[in-house]
Amino acid sequence: MGKTDLFNISEKVIVITGGTGVLGGSMATYLASFGVKIAVLGRRPASVEKRLQELTPISSDIIGISGSVLDKNDMENAKAQILKRWGKIDVLINAAGGNVPGATIREDQTVFDLNMGDFRKVSELNLDGTVLPSLVFGEAIAHNGKGCIINVSSMAASQAITRVVGYSASKAAIENFTKWMATEMAIKFDGSIRVNAIAPGFFIGNQNKSLLTNPDGSYTERGRTIISNTPMKRFGNSDELNGAVHWLISDASSFVTGAIVPIDGGFSAFSGV
Repeated sequence: MGKTDLFNISEKVIVITGGTGVLGGSMATYLASFGVKIAVLGRRPASVEKRLQELTPISSDIIGISGSVLDKNDMENAKAQILKRWGKIDVLINAAGGNVPGATIREDQTVFDLNMGDFRKVSELNLDGTVLPSLVFGEAIAHNGKGCIINVSSMAASQAITRVVGYSASKAAIENFTKWMATEMAIKFDGSIRVNAIAPGFFIGNQNKSLLTNPDGSYTERGRTIISNTPMKRFGNSDELNGAVHWLISDASSFVTGAIVPIDGGFSAFSGV
């Protein structure tokens, strides 16, 4: 196998949960140009249709399926549709997730104001919303005999990022699950199925825009603090995740499993001094 072939991902069938979101959508757009077959999963039918309209000019091998990553029936139905269309599943990217306001501590609050109902909601959205698709689609990947799962963690998992207590806890759990699932699949499926995660640093999206930037585009105090602790001195762009995702999907990373890959402009490496 030549060096170029190692990065060849054409003809792979890739499932992207949260494919209607900013990060999942960026991954779908990038991967569509490499001759892969993509199933975009999203909770809202209108958002799925909108994403399909954006992707079909790039590739005809795209389908969109609406459903909740927390509903096993939805995921099983999605799997059945994908297998009927393409006969296999090679890759699962768990890009669905997010935060819930009540699981975030405002500046005028303390941890004792944490809303446990919202804490459970964000934990369910991120952790359960990763575990359930991994079980449903991972079974199809195992039947295929080879493939990979990519989870999405965060810098909030490995370090204490103030305020986002629920999000941090659930992303830390995703990292542990990634390592556990990677071990399980390697031992019981001859090392042919790999499970890894990417850990994005700070990217400005719809959910955090008001926390990081002012209406005039300047950085908030929190935004300035993040930049001061990021050696590259900027926020990331969503398309800067795609190279690592491509590598993890391809045979170029065939001996990589259980890894958490930081994509953070050096944030996790910097001591602050």
